[in-house]
Amino acid sequence: MHEVLDFDYGIDLTTAAGRTLLASVEFFVRELDRPGGLADMPIAREQYEAFVMTQLLHAGRHQHTDALLAPADPARSGRLRPVLDYMEQHADEPLTPQELARVGCMSVRTLHATFQQELGESPMNHLRRIRLDHVRAELLRCDPASTRVTDVALRWGFFHQSRFAQQYRERFGELPRETLRERAG
Repeated sequence: MHEVLDFDYGIDLTTAAGRTLLASVEFFVRELDRPGGLADMPIAREQYEAFVMTQLLHAGRHQHTDALLAPADPARSGRLRPVLDYMEQHADEPLTPQELARVGCMSVRTLHATFQQELGESPMNHLRRIRLDHVRAELLRCDPASTRVTDVALRWGFFHQSRFAQQYRERFGELPRETLRERAG
């Protein structure tokens, strides 16, 4: 991000973040004055400067404060991030639990356990939801006169049409042909 931060005036040094910032700055100043301290170690000084700047971002109010304080999606920020990103990027390809486990640098068993713990579903159920979302998006943007639901479903890996229609209806509350008709209307 290359944007000027617009901080509010003043920082409340009585909050936890404010006290941490104050203690960090006080330590930094002492180290800069001490012979052989951080000032004499460029790598350490750079890292500590970055640490103090991070503390400032958390202690001060600015246009990104709410985003910084929002809880992170544990799945997107943790061990599953590379797997989830890969699933999104390769949803139109035949993916297996073994391949997804390799992407996540974990065993298939750990992959399943992590998905259950963090998302409450199996990796293949999650992949199915991603694919269903892609099918719906495609049905909503294509020409109903020249599009067959079966072709779109096959393109996204749904080979059993009645099961696909049932799963689609469970996810979106309508059949895929109704979504396509909606586009025509």
